[in-house]
Amino acid sequence: MFKDSLVFLLFCLFLFLFLFAEELKNTSFFTRIPSTFFNVNTIFLSIILEAIPFILLGVFVSAIIQSFVSENVIRRVLPRNAYLALIPAALLGIIFPICECAIVPVVRRLIKKGMPSHVGIVFMLSAPILNPVVYASTYFAFKSTPYVANSRMFVGFISSIIIGLIIYRRFKGENILKVQKEDHHHNHHHHQSGGNKLLETLYHASDELFDTGKYLFIGAFLASLFQAFLDRNVLLSIGTSTTFAPMAMMGLGYVLSVCSSADAFVASSFGSSFTEGSILAFLVFGPMIDIKNTLMLFGYFKKKFVIYLLLVTPLVVYFSVYIFQLIFL
Repeated sequence: MFKDSLVFLLFCLFLFLFLFAEELKNTSFFTRIPSTFFNVNTIFLSIILEAIPFILLGVFVSAIIQSFVSENVIRRVLPRNAYLALIPAALLGIIFPICECAIVPVVRRLIKKGMPSHVGIVFMLSAPILNPVVYASTYFAFKSTPYVANSRMFVGFISSIIIGLIIYRRFKGENILKVQKEDHHHNHHHHQSGGNKLLETLYHASDELFDTGKYLFIGAFLASLFQAFLDRNVLLSIGTSTTFAPMAMMGLGYVLSVCSSADAFVASSFGSSFTEGSILAFLVFGPMIDIKNTLMLFGYFKKKFVIYLLLVTPLVVYFSVYIFQLIFL
C-alpha cells in the first residue's frame, strides 16, 4: 500500500512539473536546475501517455480471460505437442494486436489459466512484433525500403520460436509465476459479484490496472532518465560496425522503451548512421524486452526465470539478426 501511494505521488509530482514547467523555470530556485531534468519530466509523461491506452486494453483483455475463458478452452485450442504449439502461439499476434505495454498481464493470465509457460512466452515475445498495426507502421516508416517490415516479421517470428524452445527445455514442468496477493482476492470478488461476469471482469481489471500501473510508472521513469542523459554520439561512433552496431541498437531499444506501434519511426531516423542489420535488431529486440516490461516481468514472474529470459533473448535476437544480415542484407 505504501509503495502504491508513493508511486501515485511521484506521478502527481511529474504531472505538476509538466503542467507548470515554464513558470517554474523562471523562478529563482529552478533556474539553477539544468534543463535536462525538465526533459526527464517531459519524456516520462510522454511514455506514460503513450502506454496508458495499451495498458487499459491489456488489463481488460486479461480480466476477460479470467472471467470468461476456462482452462478447458485453452487446452482444447492448443496442439498437444509442445513443439507444434509454438507456431500458433507465435502467430497469435496477428489476431490479437497487443503491444509490449500490455502483453505481460495478458500472458500471465493465460499461463494461470493453463497455457504452457513456454507457449505463453512465445506469444508475449512475438505479439508486439507480429501484429497488423506494427507491420503497417513499419512499412510506412521505411517506404523506400519496404523489405524492412517483412524482415522484422520474419526475424521476430524465428527468434520467438527459438526462445520458446530454450525456455521449454530449461523450465519444463516448472511454475514460473510468482504468487500474487490478488490470487487470494479472486474468490472474494467472485462471491461479491454474485456470479455477474461483467462485474467480476471489472473487479479483475481494476486489480490488474493498479498492479501493472506501478511497474509502468517506475519503468517509464528509468527510461526517461536514460533518454535524457544518454550520449548518443557514443552510439553513432559504432553505427557502421556489422558486429557491434546491432548490440548498440538493441541497447538503445531497451532504454528508449518506445511502444512497438511507433518505434519504426524512431528507428528510421537512425537509417543514415546505422547498418540495416542494427536497425533490424532495434525493431525486433525493443518490443520483446524493454525497461517497462522488465519491471512488469519481475513483478509477475519468478526472479530466476526473468533473469534467464533477459540473458537468452538478446543473445537469440543478436545471432538471428547477424545470420539474417549475412544471408539477405
